[in-house]
Amino acid sequence: MHQTPVLHSATLRLLVIPFTIYSAWLLETFLLAGNMHIFERFNPPGIFLYTFIACIITGIVAPLLCIRNTFVSGAVNMFQIGFRSFRRTVITCLLTFSIGYGAVIFFNPFGNDRFAFLNAFILFLPSAIASVMICWVLMGTHVQAFIRSGGAIISISVGIVVTAVLYGMTTFAYFPTVLQQDVLFSSVIVGIIAAFFFFAVREVYATVLLVAVCSVFTMADRINPFYVQTAIPYVWISSVLAVGTLMGIHGYLSRNYMTLKIPAP
Repeated sequence: MHQTPVLHSATLRLLVIPFTIYSAWLLETFLLAGNMHIFERFNPPGIFLYTFIACIITGIVAPLLCIRNTFVSGAVNMFQIGFRSFRRTVITCLLTFSIGYGAVIFFNPFGNDRFAFLNAFILFLPSAIASVMICWVLMGTHVQAFIRSGGAIISISVGIVVTAVLYGMTTFAYFPTVLQQDVLFSSVIVGIIAAFFFFAVREVYATVLLVAVCSVFTMADRINPFYVQTAIPYVWISSVLAVGTLMGIHGYLSRNYMTLKIPAP
């Protein structure tokens, strides 16, 4: 009886609020990206508006407000959400970049045009940042925290399945006219790969690189060719703003919620 209020509080804090943020982000993505067909039609101002509202405000900043409360309660910490030391981040990102670049060399969907792949990567980068922040940094860690009493294997397994499905559903928000089983399947597979990677490495920036590269491979045939033929200022500015916001949040959390390791006696 005494545990009921605590359970209700944990359910609200770790499940209801994060899922509400996810739902709001998914709806905004549908309204600003999918419904407007900003990736299929050449619409740079639409890309900027979508990035600012759906990716930056709801996809990056909103999770911060929820994460701050769970930091205070002790449910999650900096290590679990994937914001690590500068040295570790650089090493992990370099390794991830090397693997991704190798995949581009052999399997570039744009043939030998690596500049086209770069433009597509920049186009999907804000979406990848928001996806990682919502699906894994927020939903993944909070679902794990909620079922932590079941043990590491159960919490990680459930976290992988839940976040992969949540990520897979975003495909229909981006491209609502493409309602095919193979599309959902490929997105869920990418979600599973990203989930395994995130929970194993616990590194936000490297996971963003992975998701952005995978997005280019899976969605290259659905984006307007003009986006990849030349560098679009609206697109590049949008990506810079998204990356800058992510780095700003990392700096804020590092200054105010640093997790300290206590040496064993």
